[in-house]
Amino acid sequence: MSRPQSPDRFNEETATYSVRGADAPDLEQGVAVIRNVLKTLPVRPGVYRMHDARGDVLYVGKARALRNRVTNYTQVARLSKRLQRMVAQTRSMTIVTTNNEAEALLLEAQLIKRYRPPYNVLLRDDKSFPYILLRADHAFPRVQKHRGAQKIKGNYYGPFASAGSVTRTLNALQKLFLLRSCSDSFFANRSRPCLLYQIKRCSAPCVGRIDEAGYAELVGDAKAFLAGKSTQVQAKLGAAMQKAAEAMDFELAAVYRDRLKALTFIQGSQAINAEGVGDADIFALACKAGTMGIQGFFIRGGQNWGHRSFFPSHTEDLSEDEVFASFLMQFYEEVPPPRTILLDRELAEGALIAEALAEQAKGRVTISQPQRGDRRRLIEQAKRNAEEALERRMAESTTQAKILRELADLFELDGPPDRIEVFDNSHIMGTNALGAMVVAGPEGFRKNSYRKFNIKRPETAPGDDFAMMREVFERRFARAKSEDPDREGGDWPDLVLIDGGRGQLNAAMQSLEEIGVEDVALVGVAKGPHHGREGREVFHLMDGRELTLPVNSPVLFYLQRLRDEAHRFAIGAHRQKRAKAIGVSSLDEVPGIGPARKKALLMHFGTAKAVRSASLEDLQKAPGVSRSVAQQIYDFYHAR
Repeated sequence: MSRPQSPDRFNEETATYSVRGADAPDLEQGVAVIRNVLKTLPVRPGVYRMHDARGDVLYVGKARALRNRVTNYTQVARLSKRLQRMVAQTRSMTIVTTNNEAEALLLEAQLIKRYRPPYNVLLRDDKSFPYILLRADHAFPRVQKHRGAQKIKGNYYGPFASAGSVTRTLNALQKLFLLRSCSDSFFANRSRPCLLYQIKRCSAPCVGRIDEAGYAELVGDAKAFLAGKSTQVQAKLGAAMQKAAEAMDFELAAVYRDRLKALTFIQGSQAINAEGVGDADIFALACKAGTMGIQGFFIRGGQNWGHRSFFPSHTEDLSEDEVFASFLMQFYEEVPPPRTILLDRELAEGALIAEALAEQAKGRVTISQPQRGDRRRLIEQAKRNAEEALERRMAESTTQAKILRELADLFELDGPPDRIEVFDNSHIMGTNALGAMVVAGPEGFRKNSYRKFNIKRPETAPGDDFAMMREVFERRFARAKSEDPDREGGDWPDLVLIDGGRGQLNAAMQSLEEIGVEDVALVGVAKGPHHGREGREVFHLMDGRELTLPVNSPVLFYLQRLRDEAHRFAIGAHRQKRAKAIGVSSLDEVPGIGPARKKALLMHFGTAKAVRSASLEDLQKAPGVSRSVAQQIYDFYHAR
């Protein structure tokens, strides 16, 4: 069995059935579409996608026998209300056949991740998991935190449940093994040890305080520790301390003592006892009042590398087993599966999931439900944590719902807002100007919906905040109006907050009026007379009214948090843009000049201006510049 590399590599057959007026949801028309597809549907494993009238994916499903599975959707009386709504919206289907059901399961997870359909269980957490990277591209390897594609040469350890878990482990590695964490450029330009050496968290290989062989031994010990051999490392440190003490080298013995103390502290701070488990992930599911939460513990080398709570969405009318199975496949679409997965229950498709994950891991994966012993105690702890996390989530949701209701009353909205957009601008004296938009909902900030708007229109004067706001709003809502005029996609805001006073609010209102958007609620959030130090923000409404809230109001705290997040995002985006602009020169405009030649020219001539004024003969003397390239550079600057 081969894992599908990409859905695009499969032969897809899209079966479409449409009739006059089919854009509106209609159950009979949806059933007709499905029956039309059934005429040519094989009895083979595969994946099917249901599309609405606009072609958006409503649902992704897999089947051992496609014809049998899809036939169920024509038996309307047996479907839940949720599935009846889905069928009523269906206007076409896409079919992908696979070699077997396990391959279909893997492909289904890929497609759910790509399309995020509204009728599938979705794993809300879109953050990538952090790893520890012990690099192997330097004589003195660096240890660092890593996210994203694993392209750098070295050893990767993870996943860790959170950035905090990685930070704690990195601190432990610094104390225990004195490995460097600085960048290569910082390392190469040191003339004396940095502060980390002074506080005994680095062995200072940058200035020769340790040789290559000694550092390699530290790296080996770190690898053993991360592989779960902490007892072996502890014994080695204890022997070294004893030897130093016997040799009367008490200063060295104290160093080993401190490292042993750090190791003992780490071993004692493990949240759970996972000795003998090796590499394993532990999951337990809790359900209360229709809301489900899943708790995951990540064990590597017998060490607890943290835990995380997950709250899948779109779980209405689904069984706990269906939600759990879908969660596992989506989770391991991002994370390499370990050899052992421990669950608090037996899943109907457990064997199939294990088979699919084994193909992904290129080795055996076991899914089990411990009934006794240490592993059972781990499951019980995960179950208890899942229940507690779910209760906290529901309590927070209740509080959040109350705040949103009060927010709706304050600004006279039709109901509690589901999507709140907050806008802010950032620039320095008009340079590197941009607008920023953050999005929040009942569940918190939706960071995958954040947007940046580079201010690029020539008529927008540098530093004109009002013109910048007009440009941002026109681009944001003109696009929304063209892509989703009927507002069915869920990307239209129920409330828009603007970081600014009456001027910024009027600029936004003017932009919306020009593009024909009249029913979006806008509120300007301005600092009070003491620039917000006392929480005296003034809220400017579209009808000219101004509101203030008591300094201890939960709604005020919530609005301040939204405004501060927009400010943080805008400043961060502006700094990135400014840093990028620093490295831009006129050489970037010359065709055929890449980063290497650009660097060589700047190193040879000193400045881009000197390159522009150089003669053809001088250009040919620059390293890595051939006669033809020199001619190309010369012509670019002089043949104008």
